[in-house]
Amino acid sequence: MNPKISAKAPIISGKQYHIQCQKGDVAPFVLIPGDPARVGKIASLWDSSKEVANHREYHTMTGKFAETPISCTSSGIGGPSLAIAVDELCRIGAHTFIRVGSTGGIQKGQEIGDLVISTGAVRLEGTSKDFVIPEYPAIAHYEVVMALIQAAEELKMRYHVGITASTDTFYTGQGRPAYNNYFPSHKDHIFRDMQSAGVQNFEMEAATLFTMASLFGKRAGAVCCVVANRVTDEFEINDEMQKRAGLVASRAVAILHEWDKKKTKHAASYLYPSLLSR
Repeated sequence: MNPKISAKAPIISGKQYHIQCQKGDVAPFVLIPGDPARVGKIASLWDSSKEVANHREYHTMTGKFAETPISCTSSGIGGPSLAIAVDELCRIGAHTFIRVGSTGGIQKGQEIGDLVISTGAVRLEGTSKDFVIPEYPAIAHYEVVMALIQAAEELKMRYHVGITASTDTFYTGQGRPAYNNYFPSHKDHIFRDMQSAGVQNFEMEAATLFTMASLFGKRAGAVCCVVANRVTDEFEINDEMQKRAGLVASRAVAILHEWDKKKTKHAASYLYPSLLSR
């Protein structure tokens, strides 16, 4: 007899309803791009990979990079679909998430193709508010931030570090006019306000990811490639640019894996600088 399927936590044939994965399908470390088509491109950077599932906007591949188990699951665009993926991935054993995406840079000195490593996110989206009060911060885990910085340094990638702003919409939410030049007055100052506050970039998923990871006791970070320079009004995107963020994120996973082994060896709950030299 088949076990009863619960409407509270729907599982079909042992698999999570949306991502179509079960325990053993994904590694503890999961990269999260938005576009399903980017999953295969990121996995091509690894030593080995195989497709696990491809359902709706959720495409998952699992493999190894530098002898480290690693997975990649697409989230679709925006917080709502990402929230489903991250929730279900946590249920089957994932504990570290790195968003890998494209972004719009809003600070002088940034160039097309640069990477932005997020330390936290302004919660301009609505999804995270379904989880916790607006005053709760969306913060990347410090270990993931450090690993991403080290990976970018090792790979000699240009990068910037700082706060990201996550929005629900690509156009008006980020200070662009929508169709037919529609632009609401309450968005008149969003671009300049974020720029003045030192925010590095606009994107659409980091705030939800960081909020959920903190609430669930997981680790999360984000590295995005600048494809839109809002200061110089440039836009360019290609596969090689996208792979930069994927490579840095994959290398960061391998770094985190080594750091985790050091913490286990020395019975340390937290990573700290002198631990790395022991």
